[in-house]
Amino acid sequence: MKSVTPLEPHVSKTSDQASPFEALLSSIRACRICRDDPRYGMPLAHEPRPVIQASQDARICIAGQAPGTRVYKSGRPFDDPSGVRLRRWLGVDEASFYDPSKVAILPMGFCFPGLTSNGGDLPPRRECAELWRSRLFSQMPNVRLLLVIGSYAQRWHLGPEAGRWGVNETVRRWREVYQSDPRMRRFPLPHPSWHNNKWLSQNPWFETDVLPVLQADIRDALL
Repeated sequence: MKSVTPLEPHVSKTSDQASPFEALLSSIRACRICRDDPRYGMPLAHEPRPVIQASQDARICIAGQAPGTRVYKSGRPFDDPSGVRLRRWLGVDEASFYDPSKVAILPMGFCFPGLTSNGGDLPPRRECAELWRSRLFSQMPNVRLLLVIGSYAQRWHLGPEAGRWGVNETVRRWREVYQSDPRMRRFPLPHPSWHNNKWLSQNPWFETDVLPVLQADIRDALL
């Protein structure tokens, strides 16, 4: 993982009664650094709304990219058709998916990054991962299954090889990634967006080979 100079968060103070992890989550939800003191590029053009689901009991972690427009409005991660498909891939219902004691959802950028000129989502803000990600994982010792969705999350969590391979090749090498560390099983996944419908239709092995292993591990982690 690339070494960076720590950022100083622009956050509100949390209660002295909160546990360190609860204080960390409160700080993340209050963070406005991408708007008020951005380190990279222009300030965020809209009010930040960090979206995160986490607890120290979670055994499954979903590492995605950043909230889209619908999630920005609702404040609920994967509250869109992509979430419906993702839950189908995992073989879980909404109750389990949105239970933070079971599933943590930690996008690379916690806030909706805005739109490009052609209407697509901008990349996740870089400040977010640099400031918060290592702190979160250092306080989540029970995670045993990490689902790594998309290029930004794969580069961060799987290292430079994933950056060189790209998403398609990284997903094709899923078994190599999955078997590389028995202490934390890692699954590289494509984004469940409709934009990947063509890829999914051209790569049926993803549903026939990958999803049964993934769903079995999900069931085991939820026991």
